[in-house]
Amino acid sequence: MPTPKKGARLGGGPDHQRLLISNLATSLFEHGRITTTEAKARVLRPVAEKLISKAKKAHNDETVALHNRREVLKTIRDKSVVHTLFADIAPTFAERPGGYTRITKIGPRKGDNAPMAVIELVTEAYTPAPAKPAASKAAPAETPAPVAADETPADDADATAADVPTDRTEETPVEGDAPVQSEDVTEEAASDEAPAEDGDQKA
Repeated sequence: MPTPKKGARLGGGPDHQRLLISNLATSLFEHGRITTTEAKARVLRPVAEKLISKAKKAHNDETVALHNRREVLKTIRDKSVVHTLFADIAPTFAERPGGYTRITKIGPRKGDNAPMAVIELVTEAYTPAPAKPAASKAAPAETPAPVAADETPADDADATAADVPTDRTEETPVEGDAPVQSEDVTEEAASDEAPAEDGDQKA
């Protein structure tokens, strides 16, 4: 007997499991919710959602409506349930991108203590979540503040560098004053020597 890909097989063989899931899907679409074991609910969920997706395709595109209806009839043999799926259930999920069913755990079953769950169709109206602003991603890219802070010392350095030659230009007249003082000294020395020479002439 071929082994299943995931988990234990339901029933005694693959044919039994296929018919069991078919009956569960029929009951789900007929009543809207059913109570079964968690294992059966987890196996039924992807099958039921694929059938709903096929009904949605038929609802959106009439050219493939007959093909999808025949594909669903391979799993669900009851034509009245198929009509309910295509006419009533599929339009309610026209805007929902997925997640058509919900599984709720209800505790163990009395007797064999098997974990039980309720699987049901989601009947709430679909409201898309608001798009997240892209500012959160752009915020790290918009942080060149340290770069601006680093540029300010460079500007100060340029300012100080610009001030250095101005100081040197101010120092140049000081260097020019030195010879002026030396000329005064020479004039004073000449005035001192002049009386001395006059005294020599008088002598």
